[in-house]
Amino acid sequence: MDDALLAAYRGTDYRVRLGGGGYASIRIDHPPPASLAGHVKGQPWGFITAWNPHSQPRPRSQNRQAQRWLLQALRELPATRLIAPGVGVGNDGWREGSLFVVGPGTEQLDLLALRFGQHGYVHGDGDHAAQLRLP
Repeated sequence: MDDALLAAYRGTDYRVRLGGGGYASIRIDHPPPASLAGHVKGQPWGFITAWNPHSQPRPRSQNRQAQRWLLQALRELPATRLIAPGVGVGNDGWREGSLFVVGPGTEQLDLLALRFGQHGYVHGDGDHAAQLRLP
């Protein structure tokens, strides 16, 4: 991964839609916001997408279909406890639909990231700082 793409990942605002409205913002190297604390409760979590594999823009219809397949794959994992919609918003206006998932560990999420052509995703463990994971 080149430095520009790495900087883009690090500068992205990873937004999780909250059930009561609004969103919680996850940032790499920072703990998840208090509004997510009740959901993560010491469990592993991830923020992952199927949009734009290999960082190459694709038509919205293809991205949405791939995201539905990712959602289905996450639902099938026995460890999954919660899935919430999200969006990654880059400093340059880049936006990608994403999913916040609680339960699966990095081993499972690495496999999904590779399956859906993703260079990386964000993960954490409970209230520990979010990390960029490059599978």
